[in-house]
Amino acid sequence: MLTSTSLPGTSLPMQIAFTLTATVLVLGMAAAMALRNVVRCVLALTVGFFALAALYLELGAQFVGFAQVLVYIGAVAILVVFVIMMTHSQSAFTGRAPAEWLPGAAIAAAVFAMLAWCVLHGRVLSGSFATPQPTVAGIGQTLVRSYVLPLEITALLLTAAMLGAVVLALNAKQERASQ
Repeated sequence: MLTSTSLPGTSLPMQIAFTLTATVLVLGMAAAMALRNVVRCVLALTVGFFALAALYLELGAQFVGFAQVLVYIGAVAILVVFVIMMTHSQSAFTGRAPAEWLPGAAIAAAVFAMLAWCVLHGRVLSGSFATPQPTVAGIGQTLVRSYVLPLEITALLLTAAMLGAVVLALNAKQERASQ
């Protein structure tokens, strides 16, 4: 268990809350990968997204936490459920063979090792950085003024994803009608 001396400036209740939230996050994402039923996978993924948003809020990143809720839970998870409901097809969501897990497991292990190295050798644990905390209003101003093109491109990509879901649903409906 974490001790009060393991992370500078943190109290035991905060460490317990962080540990519980991180556990829910890991269990939710593991369930999303392990479950065979697609709807249950999406629900587990949504639980993981909520836990990740809670972690952001615990760490004081309110904008990122609320953006996590709005974008990933409010858009991505709902869009996946919408696609599942419109296509009524389980054929595209069959389980993978164990031989196909090996490259994915190797990539996941490499990414985990890289992230662990970055965390252990970075400035985060040493507390040697002092960056000002941006406000939500400041981030909004920056998005609208400096990053309006990437914001519009993201909106177009989400619209294209929605149109793709409609096309998939229409194709599935036509296939069922022809059978």
